[in-house]
Amino acid sequence: MAVDYYEVLGVSRDASPEEIKKAFRRLARKWHPDANKEDPDAEAKFRQIAEAYEVLSDPEKRRRYDQGDTIDLGDLFAGGFANLDEILRSVFGEGFGDPFGFGSSSRRQARGRDVVTRVEVTLEEAAFGTETQVSFRADRRCPECDGQGTAPGTSRITCGTCGGAGQVRMARRSLLGTMMSVTTCPDCRGVGTVVERPCPNCAGRGVAEGEQKVTVQIPAGVSTGTRLRLSGRGEQAPFGGSAGDLFVEVVVAPDERFRREGDDLIYHARVGLAEAALGTEVEVPLLGGGTTTVEMPPGTQPGWVTRIPGEGMGRLGSRGRGDLVVVADVVVPVDLTPEEEELLRRFAELRGEKPRQPSRWRRARR
Repeated sequence: MAVDYYEVLGVSRDASPEEIKKAFRRLARKWHPDANKEDPDAEAKFRQIAEAYEVLSDPEKRRRYDQGDTIDLGDLFAGGFANLDEILRSVFGEGFGDPFGFGSSSRRQARGRDVVTRVEVTLEEAAFGTETQVSFRADRRCPECDGQGTAPGTSRITCGTCGGAGQVRMARRSLLGTMMSVTTCPDCRGVGTVVERPCPNCAGRGVAEGEQKVTVQIPAGVSTGTRLRLSGRGEQAPFGGSAGDLFVEVVVAPDERFRREGDDLIYHARVGLAEAALGTEVEVPLLGGGTTTVEMPPGTQPGWVTRIPGEGMGRLGSRGRGDLVVVADVVVPVDLTPEEEELLRRFAELRGEKPRQPSRWRRARR
């Protein structure tokens, strides 16, 4: 299910830009990771809040979002988690330094870009779960220098600007007096070390674009649009930063035998007019292979339904399976032979029915 960014920020869909900014300020203070170090979900919650603000505070992105367009997560924070500082500065001001009052001395490194990719599975794979492999191009750890960014035979040295701290403190005069702010070191980008002789393959960044292959476990019960998150399997950030997340969006291929409704599968069994009237047995295919026999009673009407418990789709996040729903499609013959028409008219006479007389073209065909 798509994330409702208005709900994330707790604002109405016609909220003004000022109301959106006010809601973000309140939630950003509440969910900042430095204020919730014991909560493993704080960073994910904080990122979601920031994503909502990034979309709704931008008039063009908000217009596209309101129209139902998909805003690619990979387009947001392309520079990594550290670039949330830019959003925070736009809300709290350039000299925000440590606006939350939480551990300003902690080192923050860049985070790689989140990557979104798609994988197609069959209906059977979606029902029972499967393991598959996805591939995508993104920055990864440089194989030549193992991510260090240094030329062969050399190593990184301590940054002379920050002394290895990764951050620098700056004094800024304001109407309230001198304010101290802590920012990421511009020379080492928060790493604390710098490269004297860069790796020729990655130019000292520690990452190089390449093809990546990741094995993904597809759980039973997924449907088209299900998005699986693999933490830390996205794009690798340069200069020693952490990797982003990989989002795998599932597409379930159609199956000509069945139609899916939630956890149930619908199968339409075609039966003849006489079979419906007198009763019959039909062979119904099963999703996992093989068939099962379904008895249709005499007088089966079009749309007659029976259920085969536990032969439907797997239930995402829980045990068991849905049902296989068999629907009777009574086929009325179109091109009758003269003998068939005579027998059917005799049947109608016995039933007291009054079918129309043969048309001219039917008499002529005889």
